[in-house]
This record gives sequence, C-alpha cells and structure tokens, in this order.
Amino acid sequence: MSVVQGHSSVSPQGGGHPMPEPILDVRGATKKFGGVTAVNNVSLRVMPGEIVSLIGPNGAGKTTTFNLISGVLGLSAGQVFFKGRDTAGLRSSEYARAGIGRTFQNLALFKHGTVVENLLTGRHVHFNYTVLESLMFWGRPRREEIAARRKVEEIIEFLEIEELRDKPVSQLAYGQQKRVELGRALACEPSLLLLDEIVAGMNREEKEDIARFTLDIRDEFGISVLMIEHDMQVVMDLSDRVYVLDFGLLIAEGTPAEVAANPVVLQAYLGGEVAHA
Repeated sequence: MSVVQGHSSVSPQGGGHPMPEPILDVRGATKKFGGVTAVNNVSLRVMPGEIVSLIGPNGAGKTTTFNLISGVLGLSAGQVFFKGRDTAGLRSSEYARAGIGRTFQNLALFKHGTVVENLLTGRHVHFNYTVLESLMFWGRPRREEIAARRKVEEIIEFLEIEELRDKPVSQLAYGQQKRVELGRALACEPSLLLLDEIVAGMNREEKEDIARFTLDIRDEFGISVLMIEHDMQVVMDLSDRVYVLDFGLLIAEGTPAEVAANPVVLQAYLGGEVAHA
C-alpha cells in the first residue's frame, strides 16, 4: 500500500490553525465496465465527524461508488485516500481492518446464525492469534475472544436488541435484520461507516430508530458516516452535506437546503422529489 502523508492546510483567516484532513478523500474516481462508464471522474470528501449523503436516481452509480471506496471493485482511474493513505494495493479483506465499515443494500447476514454470532463475525478483523494458538484457547486467543464478546454485548445494548441476541437471524423481521447488519459493521470499530440504503423497506418507526442510531454513532462514537439513501426526509434530517450523482456524474454538492433548491438536481429527479422532501 502506498502512503501519502497529508499536509495540513492553514486556515484562511490567518490564525495559522491547521484545517482537519478529510477522513475520506475520493479524487476523480472512475469505473468502466467494458464500454460503459458507471462512475465518471467523481470526487468527494468526508470530514471527521460528518454525516454525508450520496444521492441520485436509480442507476446513478451510487453503489458502484461505494464499491470503489470499500474495495469491492477496483478503480479504472482516480484515487481513494482514507486517513491520508492511498488505498491502492489494499486487498478487499483489509478495508475493515483499516477502519472502513459497511452495510449492504441487500442484506449479507448469516441467516442461520444467531444475532450474537453474526455480530462476532465483524470482530474477526481484530483477531491476531494463530491457528495453533486457537487450538489451545489460552493467553492471547482467550483475551481477544473475551474482548470481542464484551464489544458485541455493548453493541447489542446500544442498538436495543437485547431480547434478540440468541435468536437466529432468519427468524427476525426485516427491520430487525437491518439493525443486526448495522451492528456487525460497528463491530469492526470503524472510523468511517458506509450505509447503503439502511432504511429501505422500513416503516416510519424503524426509520426514526435508525436515524437516531446514526446520529448517536457520530456523536457518541466519533464515527464519520457516508450514506446512500433514497428517503429524502432522512437525508435532509441527518446530513451535514449532500453529493448528487446522475448517470455516473457528480452534478451537485452542498448543504441539504442548497441541494433541495438546486434546479439541476430537481431535473435529475424528474418531478422535484428533493424539493418536496
């Protein structure tokens, strides 16, 4: 993995205070599938402590952008920097260890495992013991397993799913499964959390719960959030900034209010969905 040391900018007010570095800095990200360009020269930033949304009509390239950021897909061109480091050369399995957690649009849970077992899979990136050590289950393996279970119990309490902890995921309602997927992403202790349509398919009460959890994840844990979301009310309520994609191109960026009033965005949504959110 190549490393680029970040250089702090000096505040334009002349006070000499360094500006914080973005936790995520995507520069000219491009992805081509044969002759089709799914993402075209997209640049975006997430600063420490921000909740940023990536929105756009279906097929705009949002999930492809997430896949580029999280290493599921390789870049055709451009660069992705996480905590000042170029992620080029990272294996897809190393992104969680680096500090990027993610949920998926289509649930990727082990349906026959319990809630606790699913959350524990998110802790594997922190296990450092060898196969031989695991056979003995003493010393480091025992300490790391105990720490993992302690962390999982904290997440279960945070997400208010104590009564579900020993149930197989296949027996849970869809909204509860979404909460478990969020918990598994938190189990890797990310610095950046990527939420891919986390409230899709939920009722109003479930959406309000996830919105509350998202704010608490940022405010209590200091985790920055980048989310793809079609529910514009959630986007407007939670986001510090919003990026808008259309046909793989970045067409707007700004505060929720600025984006909601942008005529280019309204045209992309064919009917002004954002304005009425």
